[in-house]
Amino acid sequence: MIKDFIGNTPLRRDEFLSKRYRTNILIKEEFYNPGKSSKDRAAWFMVEDAIKRNKIVEGGTIVEASSGNTGISIALIAKELGYKSKIFVSASCSDEKIKLLESYGAEIERCDNSNGLHVFNSTQYLAQAFCSNNPNTYFTNQYYNSNNIKAHYKTTGPEIWQQTNAAVTHVLVGVGTGGSISGIGRFLKERNPQVKIWGVEPKNSVYHLFMENKPIPEEEVRFDAIEGIGRTFIPGAFDKQVVDHIFQIGKDKSVSMAHQYLEEQGELLGFSSAAVLAALDEHVDKMDLKEDDQLVLFFPDHGSRYINKLYQDHHPHKKIKENFNASI
Repeated sequence: MIKDFIGNTPLRRDEFLSKRYRTNILIKEEFYNPGKSSKDRAAWFMVEDAIKRNKIVEGGTIVEASSGNTGISIALIAKELGYKSKIFVSASCSDEKIKLLESYGAEIERCDNSNGLHVFNSTQYLAQAFCSNNPNTYFTNQYYNSNNIKAHYKTTGPEIWQQTNAAVTHVLVGVGTGGSISGIGRFLKERNPQVKIWGVEPKNSVYHLFMENKPIPEEEVRFDAIEGIGRTFIPGAFDKQVVDHIFQIGKDKSVSMAHQYLEEQGELLGFSSAAVLAALDEHVDKMDLKEDDQLVLFFPDHGSRYINKLYQDHHPHKKIKENFNASI
């Protein structure tokens, strides 16, 4: 069963980055999941919970609002379990993700924005409306589903703790729905309250305002388009109590770091992963990292999902590594 292949992803020490930043840099490689992203974890927990609670029966349609990766995970799992899937994607969803969704049999509906349930024509609003008007459908609603947090509390957090032999000191995570950082942070801080949990969001996203107890703008906010992270609203899946700080990063810097990492290491970073690395590079002086610290960079996605957006006009001198076994 697909469940048996989700999670237990590698945690790799990056010697090159460790030397550059003079500390221990560990990469949590989530593209080893079957759907090539960390979203497989939350998708499984949400779908399994819905089936157990009889919210949907076999042959029904599982619905999600997604920038792409969660939708792919939902579609993959739905197909495996004998369900249909309908994914409401934002206009920014990459062509590669659309093709993958189609290959898994998902019905796709493109939407104007992904600005929350309260915004007309958003992915979330239309997904909810569809389920309200169609029988045997279930909206997993990753933004407000506690199983999004639970997935990372039950799997990712414990894996990081075990793989570092309880020595992890810092974790740097991109923040989209908030599920990953909240689940990881909650588990690790229960084990050691001194572990620093840092988030990464695009410039002009609103998480940093929430962390600083500042009002969220009522008018529509446009933030740097880094696919997979950033929000104009605060989802219920985000737990600020377990997050120490949010770093902001620009799209251009993220693209630049993706290209640089490809040149130096021959690996294709996904957009969110590149943003995490870019945040480290731009804000490392503020992080006060020691030589014996263990900083985990959470890389949730793979660059093969963003060829047109990140790498179309970039021709690396180094051969691209094929060191992952995730399915496409």
